[in-house]
Amino acid sequence: MRTSNLVHHSNRQGDFARALLGWYDRHARRLPWRAPPGTPPPDPYRVWLSEIMLQQTTAAAAGAYFERFVARWPTVTDLAAAPDADVMARWAGLGYYARARNLLACARQVAASGGRFPDTEEGLRALPGVGAYTAAAIAAIAFGRRAVVVDANVERVVARQFAVETPLPAARTQLRPLTDSLTPEDRAGDFAQAMMDLGATLCTPRRPNCLLCPVAASCRARAEGRAEAFPVKPPRKARPERRGQAFWIERNGEVLLVRREGRLQGLDRLSHDD
Repeated sequence: MRTSNLVHHSNRQGDFARALLGWYDRHARRLPWRAPPGTPPPDPYRVWLSEIMLQQTTAAAAGAYFERFVARWPTVTDLAAAPDADVMARWAGLGYYARARNLLACARQVAASGGRFPDTEEGLRALPGVGAYTAAAIAAIAFGRRAVVVDANVERVVARQFAVETPLPAARTQLRPLTDSLTPEDRAGDFAQAMMDLGATLCTPRRPNCLLCPVAASCRARAEGRAEAFPVKPPRKARPERRGQAFWIERNGEVLLVRREGRLQGLDRLSHDD
């Protein structure tokens, strides 16, 4: 890469990060697992717990669950000692009980290692239920490590910034290095959360509020008047049709329930033929 290109890259990264972090300092969402912008990072347990909950749930929906969990189990050691049935009961409504089982397995592994979470992406990825995105998010937010944190909100912001024409999911091989090119060395956790907030509040899937966007000046999609066209989605596939039978079996005022196996494993259900 020529010197002029290196300077251009450095300037864009710096300008983008300054504009975004300045906006975040003023407009950061208040969420129960967060520390205010510019303050020391929150407890890694809270960051990890929130990220596991947010894997399939919106921040608005996860807030009440998170507060109930930390009130009942304020530390990872407390959660590790909890009976499985208690955790499953409090998880009800957050979906995919496999995540709750991984939550317990991870808590017990961390507790067995002295109650301290690993502070690197590599170490975090070795924990049950922690994938690449979750490890990067925890490393950045809880430990201040520079990490490339890419969730759906970040994908949308970056796809629009660079007008990435490749449809998802293939575009992810481009979006990660592009996100890397924007990520600063300092304030890693604040930057990651600022990108998430931008996608959640202004750079939304429909009707993005480009007039209030702090990084609109560098956005190619906005310049082309095509913000809603990104990220490009693949053609829709026909949805499969599933059929099943259900049976209601009642005797002496009691109903037969069966513990699920396979899909939705662990839930009690009415006896039926899958």
